[in-house]
Amino acid sequence: MKNITILGSTGSIGVSALKIVSSNPEKYKIIGLSVGTNKDLLLHQIETFRPAAVAVMEESLATELKTRLPAGNAPEVFFGVEGFVRLATLESVDTVVSAMTGAAGLIPTYEAIKAGKDIALANKETMVMAGPLIMAEAKKRSVSILPIDSEHSAILQSLKGHMKEDLKRVILTASGGPFRDLSLDEMREVTAAQALRHPNWSMGPKITIDSATMMNKGLEVIEAKWLFDLEMDQIDILIHPQSILHSMVEYKDGSIIGQMGVPDMTVPIAYALSYPRHMSNDLTPLDLEKVGTLSFEKPDMNRFRCLDLALKAATKGGSMPAVLNGANEIAVDAFLKGTIGFLEIPDLIEKTMDAHTHSPAETIEAVMEADRWARETARGWLNS
Repeated sequence: MKNITILGSTGSIGVSALKIVSSNPEKYKIIGLSVGTNKDLLLHQIETFRPAAVAVMEESLATELKTRLPAGNAPEVFFGVEGFVRLATLESVDTVVSAMTGAAGLIPTYEAIKAGKDIALANKETMVMAGPLIMAEAKKRSVSILPIDSEHSAILQSLKGHMKEDLKRVILTASGGPFRDLSLDEMREVTAAQALRHPNWSMGPKITIDSATMMNKGLEVIEAKWLFDLEMDQIDILIHPQSILHSMVEYKDGSIIGQMGVPDMTVPIAYALSYPRHMSNDLTPLDLEKVGTLSFEKPDMNRFRCLDLALKAATKGGSMPAVLNGANEIAVDAFLKGTIGFLEIPDLIEKTMDAHTHSPAETIEAVMEADRWARETARGWLNS
């Protein structure tokens, strides 16, 4: 029996994780649930899973939530960053599903690792911003960090049974998003509604926009670098529109091993929770005969500048990945609100990166300061 806290229980990853828990009550018990603002869905989750504690973003929301909980056996209610940290470090918890969106997930995840909790990681920003700090702390505490990303889950599975010394490179696959075949002129006119219609995956709005700009793949490169202890020249990217082959590992003898499956996040979530076992599910099995052709091509860095910027930030290292991430979160939010156009997302990120004085990021405080600076600077560009 694993005792689980889910950070981000009302998002797409959190909801899918709860379905897996619900289907396997003999294996998993929910101890804590956290959300940003979706109190109605949280109330339903509380009624279903009976957690010991919950956390929300704002104090006012926590106060309102308390008035709506039944008397008697209600969970403790925490709020704010401190509340998320308390939830992630509860003594009875052994596994934390880190599925909060964006940089907000870093501090609770880091504190959970310090408290000795195993991590099922969907929040890639944690590794992007503070990968070396996260991995060092996990090693110090003998904590497992198991990826929920389909690509990193595929790499993890493709590494099983092989010597790290034999690895030549990993190949991350990318769907290319909804605009992979559009020209720059066509991309200039796309709307948020169009960008939110991903051809293969069902995800939250922020990660869906990141997929459309291919920033998501850049963030995944940085995450893979730290998760699997790789050099940047050991990571390649291929556009694979069918999203069937989720990623591959090439060994020095030329052997390439990959993991295939239907494009559904249930699979990597379940694998992270059940590792190293594979769980049964009710998904329609992959039918390669119906899929037919699997195709691959190199990404176009001119059309997908966000990917290029992410790779540059990864090569630069230090504070730059945190700056990249912070500026991207501001840019994506502005695009979703209609403040800027689709191709202005990389413009805003690049301006922010160019204005940044690169520095080491040897503490969590330094990482958070780089994030704060990037957001403030990006907002300044928007306001001007």
